[in-house]
Amino acid sequence: MKKIYDVMVVGELNIDLILNQIESFPEIGKEKIAGQMSLTLGSSSAIFASNLSSLGIKTAFIGKVGQDSFADLVLSSLQAKKVDTSLIIQDKTLATGATIVLNFGEDRANITHPGAMDHLSFSDIPLEKITQAKHLHFSSCFLQPKIFPDLAKLFKFAKELGLTTSLDTQWDPAEKWDFDAATILPVVDVFMPNELEALHLSREKTLDAALDKLALLGNIIIIKMGNKGSICKCGDKLYEAAPFLNKNVVDAIGAGDSFNAGFISKYVKGCDIEQCLKFGNLTGAISTTRAGGTAAFTTQEEIMIIAKERFGFTE
Repeated sequence: MKKIYDVMVVGELNIDLILNQIESFPEIGKEKIAGQMSLTLGSSSAIFASNLSSLGIKTAFIGKVGQDSFADLVLSSLQAKKVDTSLIIQDKTLATGATIVLNFGEDRANITHPGAMDHLSFSDIPLEKITQAKHLHFSSCFLQPKIFPDLAKLFKFAKELGLTTSLDTQWDPAEKWDFDAATILPVVDVFMPNELEALHLSREKTLDAALDKLALLGNIIIIKMGNKGSICKCGDKLYEAAPFLNKNVVDAIGAGDSFNAGFISKYVKGCDIEQCLKFGNLTGAISTTRAGGTAAFTTQEEIMIIAKERFGFTE
């Protein structure tokens, strides 16, 4: 089968309503003021796909939205970044999901209405289209209850077709962390949690123990650590990559997804792990220079100008 896409992304789609410059955390019965507001493309999977495509990687998306104004924003935003949206399902009986993001410095609090994200199932995926990609990425399994039980089946199918695979579970809103790592991780080439997620997923108390445990089950295990950089274990080899620090962070929305995009953009080109980690750290930092998860990723040329001028990076 001819490979049309570099990366096929399967995952959730929603919009983000972002509130910045908040005077204090909301309290029941009281009104608070946010100095800035923006409505933009949200969701881990969509931010990843959008930024990956901006980095020159041919990207397609499989997901589900409603038939509403939020869906129009999602689709037009992805299309503007040249992501192939022809496989995204629009269901008029569903509402497109939305997240309200309250930003506080480099951290945030989110409230999400899943909407159509609750309804994407394995049966919705045109498996013949998976064969047209070189790599399969999935994000936010805990926000997608219909497809979550079939996650191992999806990755196994991709692996049998010769694709490489990656997964970022993201946060579990229920905080149960029921994740069958022993079944899923062997068919995932690149596993990409952040440090807090890694602790919960492994049910370990230290990062070293979490990394060791996950590495016994998986292949390339990455742990994202924000302004502390990233670490990776592959077999017995441990890799560490220093961060690119932004002294004037606008917000950290999508920084982890942007790391994923940077790492995978190099991974699908066959670069070594050190290069992938370094570039992931760079793209994560670049994301923090603009509001929202995708604004800093316009064209390859402009991305590399930011990389050079703000972070001293040259390839």
